[in-house]
Amino acid sequence: MSREFQGYIYLTLAMTTVGSTVVASKVIASGLPPFTATALRFAVAFPFFLFLMRWTGSGLLRLSGRDWLILVTQAGAGSVGYTTLLISGLSLTSAANAGVIIGTLPVVSAAISILVLGERPQRFLLLAIGLAAAGVFSIAFSPAAGSGSLIGDMLIFGAVICEGLFILLNKRLGTSIPPLTQSALMTAIGFVVAGVPALFEHHDIGIASQPALLAVLYYALVPTVGGFILWYAGAERVSGAEASLFTAVAPATAVIFAFLVLGEAVGANQIFGIACVLAAVIGLGLASLRRTAKV
Repeated sequence: MSREFQGYIYLTLAMTTVGSTVVASKVIASGLPPFTATALRFAVAFPFFLFLMRWTGSGLLRLSGRDWLILVTQAGAGSVGYTTLLISGLSLTSAANAGVIIGTLPVVSAAISILVLGERPQRFLLLAIGLAAAGVFSIAFSPAAGSGSLIGDMLIFGAVICEGLFILLNKRLGTSIPPLTQSALMTAIGFVVAGVPALFEHHDIGIASQPALLAVLYYALVPTVGGFILWYAGAERVSGAEASLFTAVAPATAVIFAFLVLGEAVGANQIFGIACVLAAVIGLGLASLRRTAKV
């Protein structure tokens, strides 16, 4: 088996775990408040990241006050904001809808770069944004979507925007932080940021909350820690442009898991939506590959 093919397998598995977070978050939403669940997720994941740092010899770099401020903002938006909005949204909408919406992340991130950084949009990017928007509108404004579902879909899209801001802020860091170190910092800071509002949430953890607690444990260990290891194991074996293509796996697997694990009905609107989103993400990846080949 070639090193490149190994990378493809690792990247596929990594994005499959990301897709599974939608199902995990749906289960969590039925038994735990969002900030409490988020704080628990980071509390479980953090010791494992510390172990990985010690095992690989990674250390904490000397950072400026500005970089620390960016990291705290990143943790608030990308770590806490994303997770709490995802859980809150899934208490109102279906996992299949959420799977379609989270798939727009690469496109939303590119759109944020245009709006905030003033980057010049190219035709393929505008087409990708249009396709992703069509996919989201097909589920958010479908005849089957009631007011509650629309609110839930909007919360999920808010989670995607938070993650897009996380990616944008990463470009503003003055110091290049190794991915493992940054993940450890995000979990530690995220625990503190989520832990404060979690103190004021209503806690009634009993037998009914056991599936939610197991889902938090899964979310912390498999997608958060395991997904990190798989993604970077794959990314080091292929080019960045090739790796970007595999982000399309996450929304597809999220919709499949919603059907297989949760038994949710997947209608024509979700199928059309996921097709639009996949076309947008794959189109972005292919365009990136073409630019890389020209260089």
